[in-house]
Amino acid sequence: MTLVLDDVVLTYPDGDRTLTALDKVGLSVGAGEFTAVVGPSGSGKSSLLAVAATLIRPASGTVSVAGREVAGLRPAERTRLRRDHVGIVFQQPNLLGSLTALDQLTVMAHMAGRSARGAAARARELLAATGLAGQEHKRPHQLSGGERQRVNIARALMNDPEVLLVDEPTSALDHRRGEQIVKLLEGLTRERRLAAVMVTHDLAQLTSTDRVYSMADGRLAEADRV
Repeated sequence: MTLVLDDVVLTYPDGDRTLTALDKVGLSVGAGEFTAVVGPSGSGKSSLLAVAATLIRPASGTVSVAGREVAGLRPAERTRLRRDHVGIVFQQPNLLGSLTALDQLTVMAHMAGRSARGAAARARELLAATGLAGQEHKRPHQLSGGERQRVNIARALMNDPEVLLVDEPTSALDHRRGEQIVKLLEGLTRERRLAAVMVTHDLAQLTSTDRVYSMADGRLAEADRV
């Protein structure tokens, strides 16, 4: 499995109490699998993504990304693992207003120390793969909400990750554009053999996924399809 969380517990101090954000969570996602996690606000979905992305170290349990156990890694090693093997699609694209769609992607490769020529070619390929051929030189204000989210997805794939973590990708889109984005994510997951986890409130978009899990009070359980 490309992404494995086993018996993961994550706690936070809250005054004189301790809150449990993740309660013995287990999740395994293989290459080419598209998994959805649903649940109310505060149920632990964001904490799950943060742990899977190696942004937060759990109190106990194990996390493995691209075959590598995270617990024993130093901070710099975790950063490299995340940079090279994990793509994150944030809820809001947070694109830099002064950069073109192409530049939004190439800056990721520059930060990873990759060649400018190779980065530009890969960026063009990814923009085409996400339906943005011909839009490479447009800036965020010239793109629709759905197009900005496509740039967000392409940017997450720039360093060729094995794991793709997606946070509420349709929250700012109407149903039609949201459906298009989820179908795009499904296609990219299959074609590029990604282990993809999508957190969503949009229950209408679950038919594209292989498995659906529900979260409540920090506990994760496989759910029936809607």
